[in-house]
Amino acid sequence: MAPMRLRHPKGVTTIQIDLDQAKVSDLQQEIFAITEIPPSLQELKAGYPPHGLTLIPELPIESLGLKQGEQLIVTQNAEAAHAHRPAASPQAGVGDSPAVPMTGLTASQVRDSVSPSPGPSGPDYVLTEGGYLVHRIVPDDNSCLFSSVALVFEQSINKASEIRKIVADEIRKDPETWSDAILGRSRDEYISHILKPSSWGGAIELTILAKHYSTEIASVDVETGRIDKFTPTSESDGGNRCILIYSGIHYDAATIAPILDAPEDFHQTVMPRMREGDDDPTLVAAKKLADKLRAKRAYTNTSTFDLRCQICQKGLKGEKEARAHASETGHIQFGEY
Repeated sequence: MAPMRLRHPKGVTTIQIDLDQAKVSDLQQEIFAITEIPPSLQELKAGYPPHGLTLIPELPIESLGLKQGEQLIVTQNAEAAHAHRPAASPQAGVGDSPAVPMTGLTASQVRDSVSPSPGPSGPDYVLTEGGYLVHRIVPDDNSCLFSSVALVFEQSINKASEIRKIVADEIRKDPETWSDAILGRSRDEYISHILKPSSWGGAIELTILAKHYSTEIASVDVETGRIDKFTPTSESDGGNRCILIYSGIHYDAATIAPILDAPEDFHQTVMPRMREGDDDPTLVAAKKLADKLRAKRAYTNTSTFDLRCQICQKGLKGEKEARAHASETGHIQFGEY
């Protein structure tokens, strides 16, 4: 364990962090316990002069390049915090309605009457250049990331297992980039893990898939409106992007329909990048779509949500306890309650 000083809005605190074994998410949870700043709103700086750190929860803390005795400056992302507040609804009474409870892994599938839809139970959408950006919901079956990517690039969520193999093959053939240290476990163990239908995917998988498909994958966080961009290498970059919608525990896709009742086969799943900044028309539309879902409470704060192990029925609080339980027992099936 290594001591680390946190300078935060409430003062200065020294914490102990395992620089060899901990993940970025473990550090974020420690900061949350001290500052009450949710992980999704945390901004960290280190070094002198202080420089911003890129926080990818799934990666080992080693990826931050921190040293023993390092001082971290913790602030709250003001723009994201503003976006975190539920949007006011023009409909009378809607803004005062209680939060919709999330069950299982269905946070992204909550539906109510806050926004218009193509039909009584149709998906949410927003107007954009060339048509309508439509929320394309995939099953909550632990393969949602892979199903969403399969929908975008292979036009079939049934090819999720093939997407897993793409990730496994890339890790297998590139031991330098995807070392044990970066993966947080042995490469063979990680490959075996990610090939299982019950295993979730995250930043590592999206990084690999962006390179494989030569396309930027933009993941829009419903809770904060933050856009995380996973980019291909400069040599393979085709100048395109696709959109994923992330609710905290679930990934869906978003595609462009020329008209609202167009068959799904007519949807555009990959779009050219018009601008590099977040003012790109597709990204603007994606953030508006996230606004609609946020207004419905269609997201989950993973640091505080209640989980139950579906194998032994033990109650857990947040992803940190879930990860520890999985490590101790090998149980990897969880449901929110």
